[in-house]
Amino acid sequence: MSKPRNIPEIQARLDLISQELIALIQEYQLDAEDPLEVIPVARQKINVSDDYIRFLELSLEGCLLGEAASFLETGK
Repeated sequence: MSKPRNIPEIQARLDLISQELIALIQEYQLDAEDPLEVIPVARQKINVSDDYIRFLELSLEGCLLGEAASFLETGK
């Protein structure tokens, strides 16, 4: 997949990431109430190593893309 270079491309990538994350959240019934507990809950409930790694990858990529979008919007 190519690197997104503008807000619409970032949004499209974030939409794909969200869809995949939602599927994992539903499959493993991840129910963290506090954002800081998401990773520990995922570690406890996701029992397939590849799914846990993918969950972490998607989470990190989503954060990075959010930061990139924020930078592009504000120019800072």
